[in-house]
Amino acid sequence: MAEELPREVVDEAARLTRLARRVGSDAEATRYREERDATLADHGFVARVRDADDTLVCHPAEWLADGTVRTERVDDTDRAAEVSLSGPGSDPWETVEAHNAEVVERVRTRADAAVHAATARALADFAGNHYTKRIDDLTPGEREEFRSEYFPRNAWPTDRQRQLLDRSLALVGDVVGWPG
Repeated sequence: MAEELPREVVDEAARLTRLARRVGSDAEATRYREERDATLADHGFVARVRDADDTLVCHPAEWLADGTVRTERVDDTDRAAEVSLSGPGSDPWETVEAHNAEVVERVRTRADAAVHAATARALADFAGNHYTKRIDDLTPGEREEFRSEYFPRNAWPTDRQRQLLDRSLALVGDVVGWPG
């Protein structure tokens, strides 16, 4: 019987699967999928993507025979792990929050730390709670939604935060590598 699959291994498998989809070359995509498969194999698991709902399914390799899951081999369906690969909620909220908190701390080390960090924290809350997304992955449209709708209504910004909003967002962009 394969061991239980640690959450961090599931998260890494999902990350590698997403990376394989985003890269520009087939060779690079293959490398990411092979790394994912090797990571799961270390725990006696395999992966497949369920196309119907774009979900990564990680399950014990022992359930397979000739590449097909054999229901008579499935002892406990709770041993499988499933992760949505698209749309909001692609990463677990805890993973997103930890990443976004790191971004806030990196912004805090910049000039005018308190005001920019407070705005970065509001952006982290927006990204994590509304989209379950890393700040890095916010689209230009979502960033505009933060700027024009969320920030003035939900962040309770100070006058100084309002005055420095563009600079704060530019600092966040520098930290996470937004284009432009």
